[in-house]
Amino acid sequence: MRRVLFLTPLILFLGLAVYLGFGLTRDARIVPSALIDQPVPEFALPPLLESGKGLATADLKGRVALVNVFASWCVPCRAEHPIWIQFAKDQKAPLYGINWKDKRETATRWLKELGNPYTGIGFDGDNRAGIEWGVYGAPETYIVDREGRIRYKHIGPIFAETMSGTIIPLIRELEGEK
Repeated sequence: MRRVLFLTPLILFLGLAVYLGFGLTRDARIVPSALIDQPVPEFALPPLLESGKGLATADLKGRVALVNVFASWCVPCRAEHPIWIQFAKDQKAPLYGINWKDKRETATRWLKELGNPYTGIGFDGDNRAGIEWGVYGAPETYIVDREGRIRYKHIGPIFAETMSGTIIPLIRELEGEK
């Protein structure tokens, strides 16, 4: 009985070490999303820009589209913005924005300064749509198929390697679907 009591802390320590060791081998940027292969949540956001278009569930059906969650206060959003400007010029797919937890005036100034690559931008100042989409933070990017199902979620800024190695190939694959 004493041997069991003596070995219990050692067994618990080894079990914890294996569990934590396994966790350290996983890519922290990959966060599982319950929304993958699920329909886009029902939402309707007003436009961020007075002369612009908002964003609603219906906008994300019929064609493969991207949704980028961004904010003017988000430094990584500023870093990835030139990638989105180029993406919009290449017209690979419609790019929609969700301006998340931001101030309308600040976000409008930010887009005037950096350019507007978005087909439509929904203003989500109170995070209602962000909660429905399962947003962890800005930036986040989603690829939505033509049936309106979320097929991919990327947390963090998009870099050229991500665009050419993941985003563009997935868009091409999904557009090939009938």
